Amino acid sequence: MMDPYERMPRKSSASQTMETDKARFTVALVAIDATEIPQWVWDSMSAEGIRLIAHDCTRPDEFLEYARDAGLVWVLGGNSFVSAESLAPLLSKLPKCGAILRSGSGTDNVPVEEATRLGIVVANTPEATSDIVAEHAIGLLFAVVRQISLHDRLIHGGTWDRSRAWPKWHLEGQTLGLVGFGHIGRAVARKMAGFGVRVLVHDPFLSSEELTRNGVRAAKFDDLLAEADFISLHCPLTPATFHKIAHQELRRMKPTAILINTSRGAVIDEVALTRALHEGRIAAAGLDVLEQEPPSPENPLLALPNVVLTPHIAALSDLYFESVWRDSVDVILSLAHGHWPRWCVNRGVKPRWALRDGSGYTEG
Repeated sequence: MMDPYERMPRKSSASQTMETDKARFTVALVAIDATEIPQWVWDSMSAEGIRLIAHDCTRPDEFLEYARDAGLVWVLGGNSFVSAESLAPLLSKLPKCGAILRSGSGTDNVPVEEATRLGIVVANTPEATSDIVAEHAIGLLFAVVRQISLHDRLIHGGTWDRSRAWPKWHLEGQTLGLVGFGHIGRAVARKMAGFGVRVLVHDPFLSSEELTRNGVRAAKFDDLLAEADFISLHCPLTPATFHKIAHQELRRMKPTAILINTSRGAVIDEVALTRALHEGRIAAAGLDVLEQEPPSPENPLLALPNVVLTPHIAALSDLYFESVWRDSVDVILSLAHGHWPRWCVNRGVKPRWALRDGSGYTEG
């Protein structure tokens, strides 16, 4: 766990002016998925007269201590305490808070509905990791299609036998179904364009015309399940998407289908998935996320040879922290200057602050 610490803005004339204008705008970083905060992040805040405090909060009293006077609460990653359920009753005790930033794309550990009710803007940084997550989803698909993981385990165990894991699939001419077509889903479609696959998309928030402009075909959810050879999940975890893939949905899929999940574990009913894989009602799965992380040693998915697993690592790469820090600071500075952030999760919120968009229109 990171120790609590605070670094104050340097006392330049510019920062003093910013402090006066924004009444010492405070940012509280309350969950830190990093070993340290880069110096340039502190410097960027300091140059704008912004007070940044950081502590990996694991209890309600800690959260309130560090976030009580913050104009913006910042969540980078998460921990066992920071969740939508634990934070929801605490937001009403933050009278100065006008925004929550969840670095990354998923906001399932942020109480978006309660924040919206209270006039708190919720922002994220989906573009920071979209290409990397898309590449991982494609990597999981390739690992299953070409039986790469299984062959690797056999060879390391002393077995050189191609017949033990003969590849059962190919890509050319097959159908890829994407559930969700946000930043990551679009990146998957773009990167898979050269492999000769037909792409179907189900996204209830996008029109068929918009999907067509992106070179994919809109499909009803049931039709996508029935037609796709490979299905990749890219939807956020919400009450509507909890166990979106369960017994009935798995029965609609082809027995040769491969299911890929880099979104959130609870989008899939793991009991139903385990049964479907064991009984051969679908062929295989590649999963970066699980309902319980890390999984129990007794989780039956760990024993299935037709499952490739990775430890919720899809967003990580050599560029991860650079991208996440950069986009997070961009959001913070926008809000500190009274602008709508580039990425807003609850754009329909009536904000506590007056926020301007790019045209100069002010709302709030």
